[in-house]
Amino acid sequence: MPFGINETMGQYSELFMLLAAGTYTVAFIAFAWDLAKSSKALRAVDLKAAQASAAAKVPVAAGVAAGAGEREDSSVESRLDGPAGRAERPSSSAAKTGRAGTGGVVTADGDMKYAAERRVPARVAVALTTLAAVIHGAGVVTRALGAGRVPWGNMYEFLTTGAFLVAAVFLLSLIRRDLRFLGTFVVGLVVIMLVAASVAFWTPVGHLVPALQSYWLVIHVSIAVLSSALFTLTFAMSALQLVQSHRQKTAAAGGADKLGFMRLVPSALSLENLSYRINAIAFIGWTFTLMFGAIWAEKAWGRFWGWDTKEVWTFVIWVVYAGYLHARATRGWTGTRAAWLSIVGYLCVIFNFTIVNQFFNGLHSYSGL
Repeated sequence: MPFGINETMGQYSELFMLLAAGTYTVAFIAFAWDLAKSSKALRAVDLKAAQASAAAKVPVAAGVAAGAGEREDSSVESRLDGPAGRAERPSSSAAKTGRAGTGGVVTADGDMKYAAERRVPARVAVALTTLAAVIHGAGVVTRALGAGRVPWGNMYEFLTTGAFLVAAVFLLSLIRRDLRFLGTFVVGLVVIMLVAASVAFWTPVGHLVPALQSYWLVIHVSIAVLSSALFTLTFAMSALQLVQSHRQKTAAAGGADKLGFMRLVPSALSLENLSYRINAIAFIGWTFTLMFGAIWAEKAWGRFWGWDTKEVWTFVIWVVYAGYLHARATRGWTGTRAAWLSIVGYLCVIFNFTIVNQFFNGLHSYSGL
């Protein structure tokens, strides 16, 4: 027996979603500011290092005594160790523990551990993202209270709940790894999801259609949302991997490094390895999504598989990610090919939850549009 609809709670939910979107937007700006500021600081350190190196190479015959040269080197090092110098040094992830990646470009260390030095804009961005996630969570909870059920019964609810899980997974990952370089991309995707939910897929609080009034909704869709959140993280990593790989190849060919902010990002290989591990976990979740969906279909419609459009695309996503994992593990598909295959898999996820729900009629047409 469904609970009654509480429209007041639904209105509170929409207000929380609006506040969360605004806070996420400010956090996105802060993450972008961190990348820009760090890039400028790193270039300043490179310039000082080049000047110090040039001064050290001046021959004694040119009128510079060896002692004076040593004093100059000492003076330069002293300035770098002073308050101003420390402000211009790159973060330890890019300088102290940083290393030259493929092609000789500087990248963050592959272990993605936090460094002792603090990046103020990044800390502000993480704090704002945390605040936004708390507000966002309140929006999801009030939507559930307003509807008297779990808040993922239509496209609007799926996107808002999915965006919350993306932010939550990102924040939880920051406990163990310094993935703040992903902030601009992940938070940007969260903002896009919230805007799309409010503009294109908004649905008032209401009851579920009879076929969805089942405990399998909690099991099947919750795993699908969590897996999609993990796929979102790997999508961001794969996109950065392509950029970092291009940067490394450009430097190897003797080109100028025009993407200074990518020094805060690990090497393309490190991004690929982490993305592969997360995709493996998300793939297991998606496998359960497919299995539990079939069981639910048998209980609701009397058959495990009926070639419904939604069922087909759920299987297509499974095949793409299965191919990605198999190709990388056994066929040597590494580098940009693996990144592109991961991106194609995520594009299939997006297609499945937007285009298929909106434009293809079938038993899974529950978008509420």
